[in-house]
Amino acid sequence: MHEKVEPARYTPAPSDTLTDDVFANARDHGPEVGYSRRIGDRWAPVTHAQFAAQVTGAATGLMAWGLAPGDRVGIMAGTSFEWMVCDFAIWTAGGVTVPIYETSSAEQVEWILRDSGAVGVFVANADVERAIASVRASVPDLRAVWTLDSLNLDSSERDAGEPDAGELDTSQSDTSEPDTSEPDTSEVEARRTSRTSDSLATIIYTSGTTGRPKGCAITHANLLSQVHNVVAAKNITQLVFNDRSTTLLFIPVAHILARSIQLTAVHNRVHLAHSADAKKAASLLVDVKPSVVLAVPYIFERIYNTAKHKAASEGKGWIFGLADGTAREYSESLDHGGPSVLLRLRHGLFDRLVYAKIRAAVGGEVDYIVSGGAPLGARLGHFFRGVGINPLEGYGLTETCAGVTLNLPGQQRIGTVGRPLPGCSVRIADDGEVLLKGGVVFREYWHNETATREAFDDDGWFRSGDLGSLDDAGYLTITGRKKDLIVTAGGKNVAPAVLEDRVRAHWLLSQCLVVGDRRPYVAALLTIDAEVLPKWLAEHGHPEQATIESLREDPALLAELQSAVDDANKAVSHAEAIKRFSILPHDFTVDAGLLTPTLKVKRTVVTERYAAEIDGLYDAQIVRTR
Repeated sequence: MHEKVEPARYTPAPSDTLTDDVFANARDHGPEVGYSRRIGDRWAPVTHAQFAAQVTGAATGLMAWGLAPGDRVGIMAGTSFEWMVCDFAIWTAGGVTVPIYETSSAEQVEWILRDSGAVGVFVANADVERAIASVRASVPDLRAVWTLDSLNLDSSERDAGEPDAGELDTSQSDTSEPDTSEPDTSEVEARRTSRTSDSLATIIYTSGTTGRPKGCAITHANLLSQVHNVVAAKNITQLVFNDRSTTLLFIPVAHILARSIQLTAVHNRVHLAHSADAKKAASLLVDVKPSVVLAVPYIFERIYNTAKHKAASEGKGWIFGLADGTAREYSESLDHGGPSVLLRLRHGLFDRLVYAKIRAAVGGEVDYIVSGGAPLGARLGHFFRGVGINPLEGYGLTETCAGVTLNLPGQQRIGTVGRPLPGCSVRIADDGEVLLKGGVVFREYWHNETATREAFDDDGWFRSGDLGSLDDAGYLTITGRKKDLIVTAGGKNVAPAVLEDRVRAHWLLSQCLVVGDRRPYVAALLTIDAEVLPKWLAEHGHPEQATIESLREDPALLAELQSAVDDANKAVSHAEAIKRFSILPHDFTVDAGLLTPTLKVKRTVVTERYAAEIDGLYDAQIVRTR
């Protein structure tokens, strides 16, 4: 076994809780603007003092309604400032937050609310409220549903007689009799400080690529260990997350990584903005001009592919190709003594011609990107670092409050997920599984003792389910999911992630799912990116209404995708190479149940739904690739 242990630089005291930062910021930096709240088409500044008052007001309403310490409250809404207010208000009132993705099915919503025993739930709007209503009969503990509007944050726009800004209006969709005696500020503070670091803070249900979601019971201490040890790591506070930094969150804060980033931003007083609309991320990035951005690799893939294809369509593909290679070469040189004079000159030329435009597309001020949810890969990692946008890729799971390892500024090895953060330990088991320990590791699966026992080995290490390796310096490389490992009929072990990452690099492709378990060879299912398909149609003389279904045997399209497969196959041995592929008529989407809310492919669901397509790839009469 190979193991790397990093001593903790912070251990939560019994009295420490996640709400401490909100009120410390209000006390010490009250007049300073800490947040930008999206209202319609504008950004409204919010000071630390105002935020604390809004949290206190909402907590007051929850306590007046009857929320008891330890009660669970759901939040089913997109990423927003209001979501954050609800989260801290629930904690301030002594409750436990249960995040629910807006894209969750009725069956998932019913299960999460019922399993968690939620007594109330905040929802984004009336549409989500109706979705809750459809399952409410099956959720006996649920007594109230509030829309985010019930927070009454706009004190300047309220009518006489309405609750004060931040105070929760408990009259909305409430089936219980509210307590008419309203707590005062001292009672709210007494409730807030009655919680301890060992108290349960949140139950996060794993989005799961298979099976029913499991609730990860996470304490205040778990999340505090994450936040404080991250900011104690080398150069994070100095260079990345501080009171001079700005970040825009647009991936769901129901996801543990976005939640951890949000908590870290509050702790270090990073100027924080939110948006639930990832499709508008490009324009909002230009608007907010963040210095650090968190996103899933898909977003960075799209930025790269869009720039590459735009250059090609303008007859400048050769320039982009040279710039691409130079960026990667420049980044790689940083790990091996630095760039030569000639490489610096070449890099400077392409910085003016290409790289500056890419940086402008993400706001022009981004120094660092934090990639999570799936592997970014060395290909994109070196490209973006070479462009001047430094990727800080790390590794973790919901069960570990996100980050266990991280590539720190000045201590990066692109292609790895970094070394253990302070307070975290990584061990590689004999079968290659990554095992984890530390203050960030969750307590248990809610109401699931069997799953909890199975999640830990006899020495108390959490079984991640991922395969990986540690190098001599302690950098972790993830090679794939243990359950995703393909073993061909010939006995060859194939990790699909390497191939899938390379295939998705093609601008026309959205998804790639490698198959071949117990089959004679490796094959793949491919999906076309619907947003860029019109460009390809126009370039190849097809009518704009042409469908992917009608083009699945088109020679030009097959040749285009064959080039992507050929490029991917260069990264593996002949026995691991993709021998055939099939183009699916539709992309994988969250709504179709084929992607998790964080855009990870539900491999089991896809292979079940497209079983006939997969069988067809092994029909001797079908020849799809060389």
